[in-house]
Amino acid sequence: MVDQNRMAALAAEPLVVVGAPTSAIRGTWRELRDVFRQREMLGMLVRRDLKARYKDSALGFVWTLVRPLTQLLIYYFVIGKVLGAAHGIDNFAIYVFTGLSAYTLFSEIVAGSTGSIVGNSGLIKKVYVPREVFPLASVGAALVNFAIQFGILLVATLVLGQFPLHEGLVYLVPSLAVIVVFGAAIGLVLAALNVYLRDVQFVIDVGLMVLLWGSPIVYSYSMVVKELTAPWLLTIYTNNPLTLAVLGLQNAIWLHDPAAVVYPDHLMLRLGIALVVGLVCLVGAQRVFSRLQGNFAQEL
Repeated sequence: MVDQNRMAALAAEPLVVVGAPTSAIRGTWRELRDVFRQREMLGMLVRRDLKARYKDSALGFVWTLVRPLTQLLIYYFVIGKVLGAAHGIDNFAIYVFTGLSAYTLFSEIVAGSTGSIVGNSGLIKKVYVPREVFPLASVGAALVNFAIQFGILLVATLVLGQFPLHEGLVYLVPSLAVIVVFGAAIGLVLAALNVYLRDVQFVIDVGLMVLLWGSPIVYSYSMVVKELTAPWLLTIYTNNPLTLAVLGLQNAIWLHDPAAVVYPDHLMLRLGIALVVGLVCLVGAQRVFSRLQGNFAQEL
């Protein structure tokens, strides 16, 4: 009886051609609805990604902290102390770790999403589920890892007596939203392109390395203002979404003397505009992904 009801329900479903062109609003809404219906599977994929990353590991999630903490130590001693980048930056360790946490979240979303379709080729070739759940699972796993790192960051501020209870906390949510939205948009497009051109995952590694040094993580924004004398170069640098998000998180978490630190004018407005642009890009990325997903099974 249950099988008959299931078959009747399937027969009543309209036939939808995967990757067929549809209007942006109608197509995006339909596919978001399909993803929501598969939210339990999405949660299962997030848990699977987290468990697979640390499978057979004795320390488990502790390894989530090893890389950023190692980077923090290297940047703090080599760049901060030896090369003198820490001069003029109060609480340099908190400053660096705040930027690294933002960058790690973005890089894990983009890198994880890029390989998500190819990495789940066996499942994709056997059953149909909304393909977007695989990049979104990478976003969810990256957010879990960020939550762990962010918790360590808050503990560090508490131990050092620099806990950020101040008005700058209003920058926290918009900054994280910009990272997640832009990371998901870029990840969706790259996940689809990586199916057809496997070099994409190697190119993105180089791009993420450039972004690490193209954002004020181990140096101050004040140094950038002094060095980039061309206004148009400074505008491009400042309005990079990752740069805005890093600056926003630093305003939220890093306690500093406002008179000694230079920040771009209207930072909250810039973050708001970046978030709106990111949402538009996310819709566009979903449409690109939808158009390319029709041949995923054949290409895989």
